Amino acid sequence: MGDSGTRKLQRGSATGGTFSERFSASLVLVAGGAEGSEFPLEKPCTTVGRGPDVDLPFPDDAMSRQHAAFEVQPMGVRVRDMGSTNGTHVNGEPVASADLKHGDKVTIGEHCFQYVVEERERSKRAFKVH
Repeated sequence: MGDSGTRKLQRGSATGGTFSERFSASLVLVAGGAEGSEFPLEKPCTTVGRGPDVDLPFPDDAMSRQHAAFEVQPMGVRVRDMGSTNGTHVNGEPVASADLKHGDKVTIGEHCFQYVVEERERSKRAFKVH
């Protein structure tokens, strides 16, 4: 606290924390094989492609080796095409990068993922009264 008695809030404090503290995000495979498989986005950056140097490798000849990256940001998740041959599409539209919303469909090669966001359970805070 400064001399005025005002406390400076840290970024994210006013809304109850950063995106990754408040929400869990994942990709659910809806087309391309193994439908229903869920891939949590827990790292700051998760890469997708046919590999081998990606976080989520798929045997898909329509995918580039390093096709797209899902980046967890303070306010949400962004998908970024990594210079792929066939591009990355969000809800059917080609994108270089895009901020994702719950329910968006991301097509990478022959695979289509649905972006799912769920609020994390928060423990109740107890306050002691003197």
